[in-house]
Amino acid sequence: MKFSARAALSLLTAAALLAGTAACGSDDDSSTSADSSAAATGGKFAKDPGTLVFGVVPDTASTQQNYQPLQDYIAKITGLKVEYRESSDYAALIEAAVSGKVDIASFSGFTYVTAKNNGAKITPFASIITKQGQEPGYYSEAIAPANSPINKIEDFKGKKVCFVSQTSTSGYLYPSYNLLKAGIDPTKDVTPVFAGKHDASALKVSQGSECEAGFAEDVAVEAQKGLKTIAKTFVIGAPMTIADGLPADLKQKVVAGLQNVTIDQIKSAGIPNADSDNFKKTFYALAPVDDAKYDIIRDLCKQTKAAACNAG
Repeated sequence: MKFSARAALSLLTAAALLAGTAACGSDDDSSTSADSSAAATGGKFAKDPGTLVFGVVPDTASTQQNYQPLQDYIAKITGLKVEYRESSDYAALIEAAVSGKVDIASFSGFTYVTAKNNGAKITPFASIITKQGQEPGYYSEAIAPANSPINKIEDFKGKKVCFVSQTSTSGYLYPSYNLLKAGIDPTKDVTPVFAGKHDASALKVSQGSECEAGFAEDVAVEAQKGLKTIAKTFVIGAPMTIADGLPADLKQKVVAGLQNVTIDQIKSAGIPNADSDNFKKTFYALAPVDDAKYDIIRDLCKQTKAAACNAG
């Protein structure tokens, strides 16, 4: 089913308002506890002064497993409980950040910029790298079933195309830009299917019925059999952010403890599962980033005019 920019904007806004509260809300007295935290500590916590709420976008089925060692390491360096909050969708994490319901969050570049556009008081400070010496980032891959006659982006026209989410960086924004470069309007010239997660997009494309082609991040593509890569584009690394309202000394402790941390340091700290194959595939270190790094996302928003860029 094709959709207009106006329809996409309406859908995203509704998702943010409805899903954000369900996925990232805390106890009934959450707003009261946040306000009392501000009075008691000089800072404002999403839940309470003894807890840091760690929000993530639902990238894959194994997202929580991938982040667990890092979550445990944050707890170790801060001495606070770290509560994992995986949002029901990308829009829900945006809403959670805007409403102050997460303290630390791992966004995609696009969701970060969208959250900032909607008033979230957050600052990016690091991005995950998976190999030594690597620039923070990964690849958005255009994919098709291995036996498909589709061999170039131009062949996507008129096809059922899998995207991840309307606020996914590598699963929608970069793909939209690449489709436009190929003369294909992603809102008119393809039938979009939003899979919700990268691994779901890769799976649907490999099956070839619901989606004849699509897009997903490189890790998800590598893990799925029956695919061929049509093209790939380097994507700026996903930012980890910290809420501006937290106490200054706590923010300094988190940023200093995480900005250049390596997997070896996390293992040396005795963190369970830091040596697991799953964690090693997705994490080598955190590299420093700042807001200016994401100007490329802002530029892509201007070029694609993606509805999610200004939704809210």
